[in-house]
Amino acid sequence: MSRDKAGTGQDVELEKTRARYGLLAVVVSNVAIAGVAAFGVWRLGGDKAVIVGVLTAAFTAVSGTTTAYLGIKAVSNTARSIALGEGIRREAAPLPAPLQVPASAPAGAPTTAPAPATDPAAASAPSTATDPVPASAPAPAPAPAAPAAPASAAAPAPPAPRSP
Repeated sequence: MSRDKAGTGQDVELEKTRARYGLLAVVVSNVAIAGVAAFGVWRLGGDKAVIVGVLTAAFTAVSGTTTAYLGIKAVSNTARSIALGEGIRREAAPLPAPLQVPASAPAGAPTTAPAPATDPAAASAPSTATDPVPASAPAPAPAPAAPAAPASAAAPAPPAPRSP
């Protein structure tokens, strides 16, 4: 067995031992906090405000201890894997080949381009219905409807001429 493999086996056992005792320390401290909280609630006579305060403090201590242990363990494992170069050896996955676009036009698309306009006025005219419309263009707003005049109303008389 080479020296590196023997060191790796010892490192694995050391990490297992550290994990066991770290977890044991967290569990024992959480049990101790819960025991002290139960004792405090029992000795204080069961006043609701005191019970809420004691249990809130105990829950905060337990969650803080557990979160700290798990966070330190995660950072330690990440730092160890970086130091050993385990993350560097990964190769990037090959990129997929680009998709081939068919040479034919999609169904329903015009096959010929519109003829260029020879009239200068027609060249500046707005696009026709055969020109493609971008998908993001909003639909034009409908024109406001003119109020309908009552049928019995007569047309207004023209204004009278002005004298000089």
